[in-house]
Amino acid sequence: MVRGAARQRLPRTGPASRTTGLVEKPSRKRKSRTEFALQEIMSSGGAEDDIPQGERKTVTDFCYLLDKSKQLFNGLRQVLDNRYGLKRWQIGEIASKIGQLYYHYYLRTSETSYLNEAFSFYSAIRQRSYYSQVNKEDRPELVVKKLRYYARFIVVCLLLNKMDVVKDLVKELSDEIEDYTHRFNTEDQVEWNLVLQEVAAFVEADPVMVLNDDNTIVITSNRLSETGAPLLEQGMIVGQLTLADALIIGNCNNQVKFSELTVDMFRMLQALEREPMNLASQMNKPGMQESTEKPARRENPHKYLLYKPTFSQLYTFLAAAFKELPANSVLLIYLSATGVFPSGRSDSEGPYDFGGVLTNSNRDIINGDAVHKRNQSYKEMHCLHPGDLYPFTRKPLFIIVDSSNSVAYKNFTNLFGQPLVCLLSPTAYPKALQACAEDCGRSVKITLEKSTGISPSC
Repeated sequence: MVRGAARQRLPRTGPASRTTGLVEKPSRKRKSRTEFALQEIMSSGGAEDDIPQGERKTVTDFCYLLDKSKQLFNGLRQVLDNRYGLKRWQIGEIASKIGQLYYHYYLRTSETSYLNEAFSFYSAIRQRSYYSQVNKEDRPELVVKKLRYYARFIVVCLLLNKMDVVKDLVKELSDEIEDYTHRFNTEDQVEWNLVLQEVAAFVEADPVMVLNDDNTIVITSNRLSETGAPLLEQGMIVGQLTLADALIIGNCNNQVKFSELTVDMFRMLQALEREPMNLASQMNKPGMQESTEKPARRENPHKYLLYKPTFSQLYTFLAAAFKELPANSVLLIYLSATGVFPSGRSDSEGPYDFGGVLTNSNRDIINGDAVHKRNQSYKEMHCLHPGDLYPFTRKPLFIIVDSSNSVAYKNFTNLFGQPLVCLLSPTAYPKALQACAEDCGRSVKITLEKSTGISPSC
């Protein structure tokens, strides 16, 4: 996720294996998880036959040495703990950083399988109580490490739809924050209480509940599963265009959020992903033991998550995504932002005369003062007008406008004859849905309710 200064786009690469000393397992003769993951990476970059024989030997040697090092490390763990005084919270901190690393790989590559890897590390920390002795030490910075671990674990569980675990973690985090505030008189007490309020509101903001025949709650997912893909209509052609990149932008006032991720951003990013795949479970499938078997490629669109970006930041990332968009690919722009309406009646009806959506103005400072519109005849400089997106229609574009002024994009002009789709959220709701729309974003009808007929992968 991006907030503040713009950062360069990171490469779409991930770790070759899950390197951890937390799981002690005997050596097996089947293909290692490291080799399997490396094979997945090689298959995504090109045909395996194109790899020279010398490089194949290097990869094989690397897999062997890495697996060997993992076995040695597992044997040394107790020695390091007992003889060299390595504390359990230090082991937990290492595992937490590895889990956070996998989470960042998920953000960079959009590969949801990395979420399972992050969850396994975070879950091991909790099950083995690596942070249990932190509260006994009179060091507030260690307690903060524990609180940050809980916050990161909650984010991963939310993305995996593990709501039962989330509720348990929220209760544990509440107890930890209460103990922290009673023991230490620090300046960040208010901030941690705000974090707790945000995550509680985030969990409560999802009103969708599905019951089965036994009246028990069924966990639903907005991600695309192997069996949940909609059937193609007769005569439809597949493979002409592929959704390659997506900008998910959130800038609504007073909206439920957690960790710079609003509810509508959270739902939309899941709608653009496939269900997580556990690499270890894939290895146990029939036929995966053969050396000639390749893992299936899983192409999720690369996503930029921008929380309250300025106009310059939004345009920077939009230009980067446009520049790197592959051939025969589509760029998706999801705008969830407060509407900006025209200040008066205009004689013309151009792409800058109907307003648009608001971008963040907090960082646009001149001489210490925030820049405001000085004359009513001028256009709002912090507004993303429909005309601002016209240059990017030179390539296939899919726009979703989730705003109270979505109608500003109603007459979006296709200047260059490229494929163009523009979905607009409604500007009025029945009273029964008004409160939900205000809390969770107007996209609740677009991204959540599949009964409307709009595919969750749109």
